[in-house]
Amino acid sequence: MRNQPHYRIASVDHALHLATLLQQEGPLRVSDAAERLGVSPSTAHRLLAMLVYRGFAEQRPDRLYEAGDVLRPVAASQAPVALLRQVAIPHLHELVARVGESVNLVVLAGTDARFVATAESPQVLRVGSRVGQTLPARLASAGRAVLAALSTDQVAGLYEGAEGVDLERLHRELALIRKRGFAINDQRTESGLTALGTVLHDPDGLPVAGVAIAMPTVRFDRDRVPSWVSALKATVSEIERELYNAP
Repeated sequence: MRNQPHYRIASVDHALHLATLLQQEGPLRVSDAAERLGVSPSTAHRLLAMLVYRGFAEQRPDRLYEAGDVLRPVAASQAPVALLRQVAIPHLHELVARVGESVNLVVLAGTDARFVATAESPQVLRVGSRVGQTLPARLASAGRAVLAALSTDQVAGLYEGAEGVDLERLHRELALIRKRGFAINDQRTESGLTALGTVLHDPDGLPVAGVAIAMPTVRFDRDRVPSWVSALKATVSEIERELYNAP
């Protein structure tokens, strides 16, 4: 039995309750949310707006609110996300020191790439933290790297019925990523941003996460790609070794 805290924060309680309703019961109107929480429609609207901002909810074209990316389950692996993040962060900062650009750790959540850790570049012009955000996995470099480590049947299953996805083209792109051993996102998700990503595996060879170097496009130099990819792969190997106690 859970006891109510002595110093309950009503707004936090309402937001968590609302997120739970969206995840477990499905889409809600503002009026539905207000009724369930026992608050005014304006308060319910503000709560929903904050959940949308943080990725816990999405507003559909019919104005109903549904569970957002953050509430979608992450694929299970031998390493829980919290442990993965704890182990990876020091290595991400070491990679930043080597390459001078921001570095992200990403996990797959359905067809989305969820950013779970960022080590920012010290440069004034840099790619900022993306922690808590999601992007389409087929566009983000680390997400593309993880997708490329899945079988064609797994990829087809993920995108079955997805609107706006050319599955044949995606399969071709992922095949090229498998051949190269890394993925590039050249302004696919944001103008002026270029990123290189590769995949982190568990001991059985299954994809667990992706690691990406992200930089302003003005600093992207194709001649430096081999050295960047080498540094990425070295970092991934270090994370895998520590995470799974590999020799």
